[in-house]
Amino acid sequence: MKLLFLASLSPQTGNHTTAERIRSYIESAGHTCELRDPAEFQSPAEVTNLVSQNPPFEAALALHLFKAARLLLDIQVPFGVVFGGTDINEDVKVKQKRVVMEQVLLKARFAVAFTDQLKEEAEMYLMSQSSKIYVQPQGIQTHVTDNFSWTEFLRSSGVSTEHADELRVFLLVCGLRRVKDPLYLVKVFSEWHCENPLNVLIIIGPKIDPVFTVEVEAVVQRTAGVFLAQERSQQELHAAMKRCFAMVNSSISEGMSAAILEAMDLGVPVLARDITGNSAVVQHEFTGLLYSSPKEFVHQAQRLLSDHELRERVVRNGKLYVEEHHSLKQERETYQRLVDILH
Repeated sequence: MKLLFLASLSPQTGNHTTAERIRSYIESAGHTCELRDPAEFQSPAEVTNLVSQNPPFEAALALHLFKAARLLLDIQVPFGVVFGGTDINEDVKVKQKRVVMEQVLLKARFAVAFTDQLKEEAEMYLMSQSSKIYVQPQGIQTHVTDNFSWTEFLRSSGVSTEHADELRVFLLVCGLRRVKDPLYLVKVFSEWHCENPLNVLIIIGPKIDPVFTVEVEAVVQRTAGVFLAQERSQQELHAAMKRCFAMVNSSISEGMSAAILEAMDLGVPVLARDITGNSAVVQHEFTGLLYSSPKEFVHQAQRLLSDHELRERVVRNGKLYVEEHHSLKQERETYQRLVDILH
C-alpha cells in the first residue's frame, strides 16, 4: 500500500523524530510511506491532487489534527490521525479550529492519543466516538555518540570550563518557540547562580520561531548563569543529557515530551513544569520532580542536590517506567495494526 504521511519536519524536533519512527514501522510492514510537511501545501486541494497522482496514494496519515490532518478533509482515500499536544492543549480553545478538528475526527478511520488523559479530553472537547481513539504512548530509544566532548560542549555554549567537573548543569531541552517557554526560569535561575556559581542552566534546541529566538538570545546574553547552546544532532544531545545534572522542562503545554522520556531512559533526573502532558509521565518524587512556579523550581532543584536518596529513586524509577510503558516493540505493533484498518 502507498501511504502519504503529513507531519511537521522541522529538524531535531520531537514531531520529526516521532514521524520518522512511525514511517519506519509502516515501511517495515511492507508498505511505501512518503513523509511530507504540511507547510508545503497552501490548501487541501493541493493535497487532493497529490493523492490522486499516478500511481495514486491509497491511504494517508497525519500527525496533528489541525496543523496537518485538515489538509486531508477532501481526499477520497481513508486516513488516520495522531494527536499532537497543541491539538488538545491549545487549538481546541479556538472555535474555528475545533470545528475543523471535529470534521477530521468524523472522517478519520482511527486516531492515536499518547496518553489516556489526551484521549479523555479529546472525547470531551471534540465529541468523538470513544472506540475510534487508541492510546499508544511514544516509543523511546536513546543513542549516545561515542566521540562527545563535554568540555567542548560547555565551552561552545559560553560556559567557563575552569571547574567543569564540579558544575551542576541543568539542561533545558526545547525548540525555541513560545509554547515551550524557555525564559520561564531565567530570572530565578540567574539569582540562584549568583548565590552558587556552580549551578548553570543551558538551553538547547532548534530555532523554530525566528522572532522569538532573537528575544531568547538577547535575554540570555544579559543574564548571568544562563546559556544558549548550538543545536546538536540527536546522538550528541543524548550525550549532553547523560552528562548533565538534571533535565528541565518549562513548557506551557505538552502532548508527551520525548525529551523527558529520553532523559529518564538515560538515567538523568527530570525537573518538569506541572502541566497536564508532563504530569502524565512524571510522577512527583517517584519518576521525577514537578514544579508549578519558578520559586518552586529552585526548591525542587535544591532537594535534588542535597537528597541523594531522592535523586537515586527518581532515576531508577524513571528508567523502569520508560522500559515498561514506552517500548518500541509495542508502538511498532500498534501502528502496523492500525495501518491495516486503512486497507
